[in-house]
Amino acid sequence: MRLRQCAREINPLLRGTAVREIAPDQRLKWRADSGLSDGAGYHVDLVGGYYDAGDNVKFGLPMAFTTTLLAWSVIEFGSSMRNQLENAKDAVRWGTDYLLKAATATPGTLYIQVGDPNNDHHCWERPEDMDTARSVYKVSSQNPGSDVAAETAAALAAGSIVFKDSDPSYSQKLLKTAIEVFDFADRYRGAYSDSLVQLCVHFTAPTLDTIASGDNSYMAYIQSNGQTLGADEDDYSFSWDDKRAGTKVLLSQGFLENNIQEFQLYKAHSDNYICSLIPGSPSFQAQYTPGGLFYKGSESNLQYVTTSSFLLLAYAKYLRSHEGGVASCGTSTVTSDKLVALAKKQVDYILGDNPAKMSYMVGFGQKYPQRIHHRGSSLPSVRAHPARISCGDGFQYLYSASPNPNVLVGAVVGGPDNRDGFADDRNNYQQSEPATYINAPFVGALAFFSDE
Repeated sequence: MRLRQCAREINPLLRGTAVREIAPDQRLKWRADSGLSDGAGYHVDLVGGYYDAGDNVKFGLPMAFTTTLLAWSVIEFGSSMRNQLENAKDAVRWGTDYLLKAATATPGTLYIQVGDPNNDHHCWERPEDMDTARSVYKVSSQNPGSDVAAETAAALAAGSIVFKDSDPSYSQKLLKTAIEVFDFADRYRGAYSDSLVQLCVHFTAPTLDTIASGDNSYMAYIQSNGQTLGADEDDYSFSWDDKRAGTKVLLSQGFLENNIQEFQLYKAHSDNYICSLIPGSPSFQAQYTPGGLFYKGSESNLQYVTTSSFLLLAYAKYLRSHEGGVASCGTSTVTSDKLVALAKKQVDYILGDNPAKMSYMVGFGQKYPQRIHHRGSSLPSVRAHPARISCGDGFQYLYSASPNPNVLVGAVVGGPDNRDGFADDRNNYQQSEPATYINAPFVGALAFFSDE
């Protein structure tokens, strides 16, 4: 029952962090329009999209990842979403609408960010009151960004699959743009930042382009570039800035469901990733808290929990489609049921089955975080306090010990530390800040369990 109820509450976060209300039935009534002139100073329309966390900046890479994972959730588990399917598709469309603008506003250019994070982080103000610089950042052939461009292509391609039957013309537009953006990413190679992300982590784009278009040239691309781009390297996390594990699980589907023998390699790599998470496996190397939570890092750890849970469930589904499908862990094997059980333990922990009896989804359960690191939630809403609250005046709310006046229903926060400890403290952003890229994979996991 917990999971079924939760599935009904998950999407308001994603809709509520949008920079404009998606529809008149917006469920977070304390939010209002914001960012309505984004891009205007650069003569482009960049209105829309998501603020990815508790600030007021639109970052293209995590936004594209969020959209990809939302779409992947619908593709894999949409049949389990029942009356929430349209809400999930609305959330995907809100992301793809913005990414279409970012990719097509200026030929040969992809807009990848709106807002200056340094200026933004010197303010604590509602998005409706923003007066910080809405600087626009872009990549081009002269200043390439293969990482963000390829993830954008993946999001658009995944979205095209979501809308293939319900809105064919929109689906085709998404696919056409995805192909163009991937070609841009591949032709002009280079990372857009000083991060370690490289093009090799974005096989998601050609894989999804293949699925969406049926064009086998992308399969050939994967086969010919796999080793060169690091496909033979194993990594043991999956996040918005490192896609390798997720990409290999997705590629393994080609072998498990479609018997593409060339992709059996990716099944082996996926097994390595999965086995690293399984306690007792010969290749086990994950860390868990005393209460049983997967623990990867001190900052926003639940992003790794929700992504790994989603991959466990997606891989379990793929294994079940293959006769005798199991994950090989050295001399032992792991069944799909064991993957599902591990994912369920993580999902239940997030929803309150943990030593603190704390639900880390805001608004769900009897006990949940009250002081989340989120500007709009922590400040009086424009409906309760119509007068503007300036950049500096908002800090009194950041430092207040009072609970947030606006409940960001559905938001999953960064989560507890490696000893299951959680500081319900607005200033502890590592634990108390929600993010769309934490929530997006959780949508698919909750949909899966709502049918169990």
